[in-house]
This record gives sequence, C-alpha cells and structure tokens, in this order.
Amino acid sequence: MTSTTLTRGQNTDLPAVAPLRIELSGTGVDVLAFQLGADRRVRSDADLVFFNQPRSPEGAVVLAGPSTVTVDLAALPDDIERVAVAVAAESDLGAVALTTTVTAGTSVIVAPAEGLSTERAAVLVEIYRRNGVWKIRSESAGWDAGFAALVREHGVVVDEEPQAAPAANSVGAPTIRMVKGEEKLSLEKRKVLNLRKEAVHKVLLTKGVAGVRARVILVIDKTLSMRPLFDQGTVRRVVERMIPVATQLDDDGSLETYLYGSGYAKLPDVTVENAEEWTDTFIHLTGVHGGRLSPPIDYGRVIGGYNKELPIMTAVVDDVAGTSPVLVLFFTDGGFHSKVPAIRKLITDAASRPIFWQFIGLGRNNFGVLTQLDTMTGRVIDNAGFFPIDDVDAHSDEELYKDVLSEFGSWLTEAGRLGIVR
Repeated sequence: MTSTTLTRGQNTDLPAVAPLRIELSGTGVDVLAFQLGADRRVRSDADLVFFNQPRSPEGAVVLAGPSTVTVDLAALPDDIERVAVAVAAESDLGAVALTTTVTAGTSVIVAPAEGLSTERAAVLVEIYRRNGVWKIRSESAGWDAGFAALVREHGVVVDEEPQAAPAANSVGAPTIRMVKGEEKLSLEKRKVLNLRKEAVHKVLLTKGVAGVRARVILVIDKTLSMRPLFDQGTVRRVVERMIPVATQLDDDGSLETYLYGSGYAKLPDVTVENAEEWTDTFIHLTGVHGGRLSPPIDYGRVIGGYNKELPIMTAVVDDVAGTSPVLVLFFTDGGFHSKVPAIRKLITDAASRPIFWQFIGLGRNNFGVLTQLDTMTGRVIDNAGFFPIDDVDAHSDEELYKDVLSEFGSWLTEAGRLGIVR
C-alpha cells in the first residue's frame, strides 16, 4: 500500500480504479456528498447524497455507512465534473478532529481537515476531473451557517417558501416535499422528520394519491379526562407526528388546529418552523395561552372542560368551501354520546362536501357513535373512519400513518370519481 497525505489546498491524481472508498473520522457529524457539474452545482436535488437519500440517481455515489462514501468514477455521468464530500454538525467543527481517508486500490490518501473554527458545515475533499484524469484535492472550506448554507451553495433547493405543489396530472412520480423551516432544524430532528415524511409518502403512494393537495385540520380533545395524555406529553407527540402529514398534503405544509371541549378555539397553524414554540404555547389543559403566536385565549372560558362535539364539527364544516379535499384528524379519548342524531346528520350531510373525517380514539374508552361509522347509511360516500389506539406512543410511525391515511386515500379516489373533489 502507498500512502499520501494532503494538506489544505494540495491535490493528487487518483488511480483509475473503482470504487473509491472515502471514510471520515470525527464524532457528531453527518456525512454528505454532492455530484456537481462544470458550474460546481448539482443538476437537481437528486445529486445530493445524504442520510435520507443515500444513493445518487445512477448509483455512482453511495453513502455506504454513517461515515463512509463510495464513488465509482467509471459510473459517474459525463456531465458530472466533481464530487464534493462534506460534513455538517450542530456545533462548531473547530472542536472536532476531522480526517478524510480515501482508499483507491492499493493507494491510501489522507486529508486532515485544517483551519476550521466556527464553521458548522464544510467540504473536506473534492474529487474532480482535469484533462480526462480524476484528481482529489483537500479543501476544508466551511460555512458558519451550517447545513442550509452548504447545500444552497451547491444548488440544492431549500426555499424560504414551500415548494409549489405539483399539478394532479403532472408527469413523473410525486416526490417527498421539503417545506419552509426544515433547513433550520437540528440534524437529529431533520432525520426524524425525513423518516416520518417517507412513511407518509409511502402510504399515499400505495393508495395512488401521492402528489394530491389537501387541507389538513387537526382537532384535539381538551377535556379534563385528557389530563394524563396532556401531562405525559402524549398530546404534544401526537401533534409532532401529524406535522409530516401536513408537509406532504397541504399546499404550504401547515397543519390547521383546533382545541375543543364544550366550546372550541381555532389556534394558529402549526408548522415545521414553529412546532416547538407552538406546542410549548398551546398544549395545556387550563390557563390563558397565546404568547407571541396569538392573542390570549382563556381555555376555561372559551374551550371548557367537558365534551360537546357538535359545535367544533359544525365549525369545521362551515370553514370548508369549494371542492378542494380536506382531511380532518380528530383525536379524542371518548364522548360522542350527546346530540347523537345531530352528529349523525352532520356527517351524513357532509358526505357531499370535500371533507373526510378520520377519528382516532385514544385509550380504552367508550367512543359512542364513532364505533358505528362503518354501518351508517344514507350517505353518498363513506366520508368518515374511526380506529382506537390503546397506546399511541407504542404505535410505530409506519403503523400510525397507515391507520390515519388509508381510508382517506380510498375516499379521495372515490370522491374524485363522484366529482365531490376536484
């Protein structure tokens, strides 16, 4: 084996062997790679290889492990001139001992990172083609602003506004959407969000409705019987797990929200960007809340502490106009015993509207008329589903999204056929 060490800015030729194996040492960093054209930018976001997209479109660049990238030079497309291998972290890279080791056949090339201090993202080495010969250079070029600045520099789209929704009949398979605020999340939170978005997308793809846009409305029971679920953080986690549904369905990736008891309050939308502040502000049983996000809401006076479902359900119906689909995610720990004929009539009448009601029962309780939805007659279409969960935290994301979205997907297809949604 021959070994070469590159200092910052130095380069050397690469042997014509495949694949290259690139290993990065250093704790607390995420490894990523960019396939770049002559303009030093990606052709599309698919040229970014990272934990949520571990292979380039042609398979030439692969994230083979948490700290390992392989590059098959012979398989790189002709219009790819460079491959930049980079890292991103939540803290300053100057505190991390970073070294890149490239194994190419019997040759080993070592490139220790140099000169990094407050940067939170950096290109460590760049593989590039010069006069038909592949070379490697030690870069250590960093960005204080971290991951978002790094990917933007290389042409990856991380918009300040959500990406435009594709038309329902757009050509090509619908893709997983990125929305405003994702680039500001910590690496760990981005990983969780991306895995959840993938799980949502998989259900929608399976049901044949990926790429369709729909409003998503979250309704949460805030009655006193819900106290254990509020106190244990269960309700907060429910909100966090429903945000990925909105990112893949809603035009702007926002989750519309209501809390209800005997009355109800329409809260500001929850988004990827404001989720932590939103849950800190509003996920309470009692008190006056609003903070920076809304005028103060007196929970006792406005919302109350016992179940009356008809007012909130009526408010949701009254807020829907047109023919765009609406998914209502209704979380409750029981009730639906009073005004049962009126609730039945509301659901029946709403069957001709572009609204699908997905009721989720939390815990082992009596859910009244909700258990009879499948046998409710007189509707032009089955517009409501219900399932109970003893322990929502024990449900995997894959299981939860399948339960939450499967009936909606079937309704969406049939509602489109009937002209209820367009």
